[in-house]
Amino acid sequence: MMDPDAKLQPSEKTVGEGGITLHLEGSNSKDDILAKQAAVDEHGLTLFQALRKYPKAVMWSVLVSTAIIMEGYDIVLIGSLFAQPAFVQRYGDYIASTDSYSLSAAWQAGLSNGTGIGTIIGAFSNGYFTHKFGYRKTLLASLMSIVAFIFIPFFAPSLPVLLIGQILCGIPWGVFATMAPAYASEVCPMVLRGYLTVYVNLCWAFGQLVAAGVLSAFSDGTTKWAYKIPFAIQWSWPIPLFIVLFFAPESPWHLVRKGKHEEAERSLLRLSSGEEKGKVKQTLAMMIHTNSLEKDIDAGTSYWDCFKGIDRRRTEIVCMVFSAQPFCGSAMGGTPTYFFVQAGLPTSISFKMSVGGLGLAAVGTIISWYLLHAFGRRTLYLVGLAALTGVLMIVGITSAAAGNSPGGYYAQASMMLIWLLVYYMTVGPICYAIIGETSSTRLRNKSICLSRIAYYISQIICNVINPYMLNPTAGDWKGKTGFFWGGCAFAFLVWTWFRLPETKDRTFEELDVLFVEKVKARDFSEYIVDPYANRDSWLTKKE
Repeated sequence: MMDPDAKLQPSEKTVGEGGITLHLEGSNSKDDILAKQAAVDEHGLTLFQALRKYPKAVMWSVLVSTAIIMEGYDIVLIGSLFAQPAFVQRYGDYIASTDSYSLSAAWQAGLSNGTGIGTIIGAFSNGYFTHKFGYRKTLLASLMSIVAFIFIPFFAPSLPVLLIGQILCGIPWGVFATMAPAYASEVCPMVLRGYLTVYVNLCWAFGQLVAAGVLSAFSDGTTKWAYKIPFAIQWSWPIPLFIVLFFAPESPWHLVRKGKHEEAERSLLRLSSGEEKGKVKQTLAMMIHTNSLEKDIDAGTSYWDCFKGIDRRRTEIVCMVFSAQPFCGSAMGGTPTYFFVQAGLPTSISFKMSVGGLGLAAVGTIISWYLLHAFGRRTLYLVGLAALTGVLMIVGITSAAAGNSPGGYYAQASMMLIWLLVYYMTVGPICYAIIGETSSTRLRNKSICLSRIAYYISQIICNVINPYMLNPTAGDWKGKTGFFWGGCAFAFLVWTWFRLPETKDRTFEELDVLFVEKVKARDFSEYIVDPYANRDSWLTKKE
C-alpha cells in the first residue's frame, strides 16, 4: 500500500490538440495518491474477487439491463408477424396469384422503421435527460411511458395506427438500449465491465427468444388474439421493473460529473460490500482525477463535443462498431422467421427454427463471455466479421445453385442458424463492451446515445433494403440476399482492421492517454500506460 502522506514531485503535462496545458496539482496531494492506489487495485482485481466484493453492483447492473428484454422482444415480434397468417390477413392485402395474404414491402419497411424512428428520438433524448436528471429518474419515467404506449399497437384498428404505436413505443426502448451499457460500465470495476456490458446483449437475445417462443405458440392461430396476445405480453416487464429499480443507486460517475462528491461516495458505498467499503474514498479519488483530466483536455459535455478533438475518433469507433450490426446480415438473420418462409420452408417449421436459432443466440452470448476474456475485443470483432462474411456468401451460393429444392431450403436455413450463433458469440455482444469502454467518461452517455442512433439509422436503411430484396412481390432474391450483406460485412471488416483498438484491461484514464497520444488502433495493446507520470513517461513500449 502506498503511503497516503507521501509527496510526489509536481508535474506539468501538455496534452490533446492545440497545445492544451494540463496542470495536475493533485500530484502533491493525498487524493492523487489514493487515486493511483485505486487504479493499481483495479488492475489487481480478478473476476471472482470482483464478484465477491461487488455483488450489489452486479445485481443493479443486471436489473437495469433487464429493461433491454422489451426491445429485443419487439424487434422479433414485429418482423415475425409479417409471416403470421392471422396478422397478415387482418392488416395485409390479398394476392390472387398465390391465394394468400401479404403485407406490401412498403408497409413492412414502414413498420420496421417506425420502431427505429422512435428509438432514435429516445436515444437522443436520453443523452440530454440522463445528463440533467441522472440514470435512475430517466429510467423510471421511461418505464411508466412504455406502459401507456403499448395500448396503441394492442388496439390498433389499422396499419397507420399500428405505425404510430411502434414509433411511440420506440422512444422508451431507445432510452433502455442506450442507458443499460452506460450504467453497467459506470457502476462496476474494470474486470467486470466487459461481462456486464455484454450481458446487455444477452437480455436482447433473451427478449428475442421469448418473442420467437410466443409467436411459435400462436403461429397457427386464426383469430385476432394470435397477434394481440404477443403485444399484450409486453406489459409483463415495466411495472415489476419500476418497483425494483425505484431503489437503484445513481451512477457515481454521473454524480462526480455533477460535482456531487458526497452523494457519489454514498452511491459507491451502496455498490460495495465488506472490506471494499473502506476503499470507497480511493475509488472516488480516481473518479475525480479522471474527470479532472478529461475536463482539462476538453471541458465540454454536449453532443457537439463528441465530434471535437480526440473525442471525434472515439465517436467514430463507437458509431461504426454499432453500425456494423445491421449491415453484417442481422437485417436478414436477426429476425429469421420471415427469411425462412421466403427461402421456402413451411410457416410452422420456420417459427420453430427461429426459436432454435434464437436459443443458439442466447448460448452464443454466454460463450462470448469466455471469448471476451481470452481474446479481447478487437480480435473477437475481426474474427466475427470474417466468419459472418463467409456464412453469408455460402447462403448466397447455395440459393443460386440449389435455391428451389428442399435440400437447398434447409441448407440455407442451417447456415442462418450458424450465422446466429457466430453473430451472438462475436459482433453482437462484443460491441456493447467496446462502446462502454471507448468513450470518455464525461461524454459516455452521449457517446453511447450517438452510437445507438448510428445503429438505428443503419437499421432503418437495412430495413428498407431487405424487404425489397426478399419480398416475393419485389426483388424475390431469397437466399441470394446473402451476397449483398456478405459484401457489406467485408467492408466493415476492412474498417475494423485499421480503426478498432483493443480496450481490454484498460482503466478509463489509461484509455484517455492512449487516445490523447494518438496511438494507432493496432498498437493499443503494445503499451504500458501510467497516467500519473510526466508526459514523456506516460507510455512505455512493452518488450
